[in-house]
Amino acid sequence: MTRSSGFTLIELLVVVAIIGILSAIGTLTYSGYVKAAKRSSAENIMQQVSLAQTEEYSLTGEYWRSGAQDTTTCSANDKDASIALEAALFSGKEVITKSDSGFNMCIFGSASDYTIKAENADGCVLQLPRNGIVDAGNDKC
Repeated sequence: MTRSSGFTLIELLVVVAIIGILSAIGTLTYSGYVKAAKRSSAENIMQQVSLAQTEEYSLTGEYWRSGAQDTTTCSANDKDASIALEAALFSGKEVITKSDSGFNMCIFGSASDYTIKAENADGCVLQLPRNGIVDAGNDKC
């Protein structure tokens, strides 16, 4: 009788199944890390915008906001709001639009108070009021 060396079909199927399970777990974990990194990047940019708001207030006596009047909300779902914000507070430097966070931002409020709003394509909404505490406005973050 000759002795065969090699793997049986069952052994190969078990190995393929194990590799499939490990890759599925790895993909989910990686997606979570990417999402958290993008959110953290957006929060850091919001802090930069907040510092720029402080400088704006010290120069002009009022905070900058998206739109010319007092508002209770703004739309951050397009890039135009971020471009306008960069033009007003960062002399046109691409602080928001150049980042890989995937968030667009706008500012609403009044001359004496403001809230920075960041929104991405997945519907995650972050808000940073003047007190400096980031609030995830929904569970999509």
